[in-house]
Amino acid sequence: RLARSASRGGATVSEPSFEELQRELDEIVTRLERGDVAVDEAIALFRRGEELYRECVARLQGAELQIEELAPPDAGR
Repeated sequence: RLARSASRGGATVSEPSFEELQRELDEIVTRLERGDVAVDEAIALFRRGEELYRECVARLQGAELQIEELAPPDAGR
């Protein structure tokens, strides 16, 4: 599996995989559901969770488009 990478300030940084993003989102949800975080931290976690959710959805939609492009035209019939 090839990791996507981006260049930041001259250094190449690998983007996290879908699974890594999902794992971080799951951890955030667990922490928020426990309810043992301060309000400010809960807000920051919620914002990060929203970012992760949007990135996961975008990657899933991209994967779906790739699958549709690879599938034969009559595969769904």
